[in-house]
Amino acid sequence: MDSNALDEILRLMVAAGAGVVIGINREMHGKPLGMRTLALVAVGSAIAAMTAIDFRGLGDHPDALSRVVQGVLQGVLTGIGFIGAGVVLRDPKSSTIQGLTTAASVWVTAALGIACALAAWHLVIAGLVLTLIILFGLGWLESKIFPDT
Repeated sequence: MDSNALDEILRLMVAAGAGVVIGINREMHGKPLGMRTLALVAVGSAIAAMTAIDFRGLGDHPDALSRVVQGVLQGVLTGIGFIGAGVVLRDPKSSTIQGLTTAASVWVTAALGIACALAAWHLVIAGLVLTLIILFGLGWLESKIFPDT
């Protein structure tokens, strides 16, 4: 196995790990999407992005590569919205909406998967840390500020 293949496997493993870590928070709060689902979202996004950027001959054509990467980003992040929409519930009687944080977690996880595919490690680390601070830290703060919600 060449070093390029090992690098790609590492990218997929980091994407899966990011999804698992975010999924732990969702599992802890009894949400419908957890570790396995978010790991799959991240890995799937990474595979889609890596397949596009590694397509034969595109590296020699920067304009074509740019258009392909843009298309993959747009397609993956739009498509992921449909998964996120599946966890959003609206209760017209109480005028409440639930599941938006979980839906946003799906979207962020897909973006992290793409960042892993592009080996944008600084964005992966910063994005994952910020996501965990938002999910764990702000969740705790929110419960202190708004205890009745």
